[in-house]
Amino acid sequence: MGLIVGLTGGIGSGKSAVAGCFADLGVPVVDTDAIAHELTGVDGAAMPAIRAAFGKRVVTDDGRLDRAVMRRLAFSDNQARGRLEAILHPMIRSESECRCQAALATGAPYVVLVVPLLIESGDYRRRVGRVLVVDCGDDLRIGRVMARSGLSKTEVVAVMAVQASRGERLAAADDVIDNSGGLGELAEYVGLLHQRYLDLAAARG
Repeated sequence: MGLIVGLTGGIGSGKSAVAGCFADLGVPVVDTDAIAHELTGVDGAAMPAIRAAFGKRVVTDDGRLDRAVMRRLAFSDNQARGRLEAILHPMIRSESECRCQAALATGAPYVVLVVPLLIESGDYRRRVGRVLVVDCGDDLRIGRVMARSGLSKTEVVAVMAVQASRGERLAAADDVIDNSGGLGELAEYVGLLHQRYLDLAAARG
């Protein structure tokens, strides 16, 4: 049985950069954010339920989720966020599990499953065989998100507030990548972990 490595980290920690390093090494990467975008895109499988739950206000003219409107609603109303998660999370989980198993069935020794809210899900140990946390300081994370998204510091901090704390993620980690440096250091860390995961996968048989 192949190994599933759960890659997680807070917003702005650099999960996508780490996932890209693994992909460069030929490792299959299943990204739950990418699946969420598919589900909420034009004619996405989640859109009928989202439209029924929230109305046309969260749907763009071409039929995709208006992510900016939905973000403001979800972070100002806990019940709204809960309704959205109840629609999306089971669909994302089902699709991600299918993609992981499909990759392992082709003979891949291990798969990287990128789940931003892995620790928050509670049953993550049933979903993955190894937890890899991408870590860096909060100020660096906030600056990265503001630079790439145009969100205000207040909006970024609001997102961070509903995620697991840095300490909670580190306590759950089997492996940690410090992403305070540059891409060169990141690739080096990933190369070392890649060999470790190949060895672990081989030991599983």
